[in-house]
Amino acid sequence: MEDLKGYLDSLVEKNNTEDFIKDDPVQFPHRYTDIHDIEIVSFLVATIAWGNRKMILNNANKMLEMMGKSPYDYVMSGGYEKLDDAKCVHRTFFNRDFKYYCKGLRLIYKQLFSCSVSQLVSYSLEDVFLNNEHDVWRGIENFRDLMAEANGGTSKHISNPSCCEPKKGSACKRLHMALRWLVRDDGIVDLGIWKRLSPKDLMIPLDVHVARVSRDLGLIDRKSNDRTTVEMLTSKLREFDKKDPVKYDFALFGVELMNS
Repeated sequence: MEDLKGYLDSLVEKNNTEDFIKDDPVQFPHRYTDIHDIEIVSFLVATIAWGNRKMILNNANKMLEMMGKSPYDYVMSGGYEKLDDAKCVHRTFFNRDFKYYCKGLRLIYKQLFSCSVSQLVSYSLEDVFLNNEHDVWRGIENFRDLMAEANGGTSKHISNPSCCEPKKGSACKRLHMALRWLVRDDGIVDLGIWKRLSPKDLMIPLDVHVARVSRDLGLIDRKSNDRTTVEMLTSKLREFDKKDPVKYDFALFGVELMNS
């Protein structure tokens, strides 16, 4: 166990560097300073972060260019409303999906603003994810429900973490990745603009590569890549660092690179 922890810690140190940013989708929220811009960019970019890495970066860049200097202003002004629904943004994510996201975010921000005591009170999407237990799964469910409320239905691009039978809960990889960017404050890669949620509350962003590497290392033995497996893997990683288990995303990513 100590040897494995040392190995993973060394990979975290190797990969959690400024050099990591330029080839990763996390580069896009780094372009902004306003908290609302960073939030919007984090969720949108994470949502299209699957498939070929070069394609992800190219398409994310095009999407943000369309939104101008302030993604928040673009969303709140309804700049997306006249877009052609059928135009592709990234793989199966089309303008209609982009508009779904923008419309949902616009309603959420309006609701958050209306709940503020005054314009001087800070509000952000973090409020959507907060609950007494600091349960990020419940936060994701709340976020998903609010997006559905704004659009009159759910989207396949916002995963369902519900574990209610007969359906298994999704691993919600892309949402957990956005949360990692927003909550972890390592001073290097992750931005950590949200201060009420803690890194210890986060769940590992699980994709097929991280799952395969985790099984190869003996961290998990469960075959399904779902919510239960995310919880099992995160619990195991907490044995190495209970305050910041998700930092090992950098390590598992590093192993994936070496084995690919």
